[in-house]
Amino acid sequence: MAAMHSRGAERLLGVAGSPHLLLVEDDPGDAFLFEELLTEAQPGLRITVATTLREAVDALRPEIQCVIVDLSLPDAQGLDALREVRTHAPATAVLVLTGLADAHVGVEAVAAGAQDYLVKQDVDGALLTRAISYAIERKRADESERQLVEARALSRENARLERGLLPVPILNDGTLRHHTRYRPGRDRALLGGDFHDTVETADGSVHAVIGDVSGHGADEASLGVRLRMAWRTLVLSGHTGGRLLDTLDTVLQHERWAEEIFTTVCMVTIAPDRRSARVYQAGHPRPLFFTPGGVEPLPDEPRGPALGLLPGADWPAVDLELGDSWGLMLYTDGLIEGRAGDGGYLDLPGLMELAKIAHGDGRRGDVLIDGLIAEAERLNGGILSDDLAVLLLSRGDG
Repeated sequence: MAAMHSRGAERLLGVAGSPHLLLVEDDPGDAFLFEELLTEAQPGLRITVATTLREAVDALRPEIQCVIVDLSLPDAQGLDALREVRTHAPATAVLVLTGLADAHVGVEAVAAGAQDYLVKQDVDGALLTRAISYAIERKRADESERQLVEARALSRENARLERGLLPVPILNDGTLRHHTRYRPGRDRALLGGDFHDTVETADGSVHAVIGDVSGHGADEASLGVRLRMAWRTLVLSGHTGGRLLDTLDTVLQHERWAEEIFTTVCMVTIAPDRRSARVYQAGHPRPLFFTPGGVEPLPDEPRGPALGLLPGADWPAVDLELGDSWGLMLYTDGLIEGRAGDGGYLDLPGLMELAKIAHGDGRRGDVLIDGLIAEAERLNGGILSDDLAVLLLSRGDG
């Protein structure tokens, strides 16, 4: 190799600590000159030298930030050395060295995945250190872009999966209005541990459910989906009331991963004439009943425990006369567990006050639900952190 001239030393740009480089060069003279140029630029620099491709592969370590590889080695020619290094260290920057007559090979190497190339005869200390610094930064940028692309692809795939798991109501009665809101507490998620569903069966009855799996996270979301699907299957196969909850309780006990996992549920069956309903509460917050005359919560009793707590438990029903015009709002505790601005929690009394104001102002359907959530967040001083689900069924002006 022709003598390499130094125009002055430059430290490795943007490389923190004591950088570790791997130099793959079979010519002892060239290797010595490269080491001299680099250590002059940055004293304390760690340089491992390999004279063959086999030695280079054995010397590769996660802490090596850049591999400087000669494309003319005893056991590799052309781009073979580059391919091997990239196979064994895909996250490490690679800078290739070529001779003056082989500069075109350097261009091919960059196209094959190297971060840059240098012609040996033109190298000096400043050029070498800059090239290494830029190769490392370029590799970091490439890795960040790759990870971002993979994350976006995974996010889109997860979103498609989660959208496919969200319920599509089976509801044919045009006299009923059906409104829902669903918001998981987990960042960038579509599903949480809350679930809801609505099914109209062949006899004209409309069945609705809302539930809340204890805890937060992907496991709880998965369990919520399984319970919702089990509920829908049971309803479509003719199960109702306490018998349905008994079976759902059994499903929960078999599907959960720990005995302390429980699920609160509120279930409503609306009669075919739409003038009465039967409500089952299993440890769940009390629904709100809207009429033209106002808003009130359903009675606190009778009610049963949450699913998964007491084997052989009983879940009594509340029979409700609806009238001609009504609304039933089922919700999970994510709506009422935010702060109320005075150090306490919103809870049912606070939600009732908000609902009375909204209903008195003539808010119905989506406007009613969105207004209640917005007011709960305003009192909380920010977004509600828990999973949140709301299901509103209404008829007439209720």
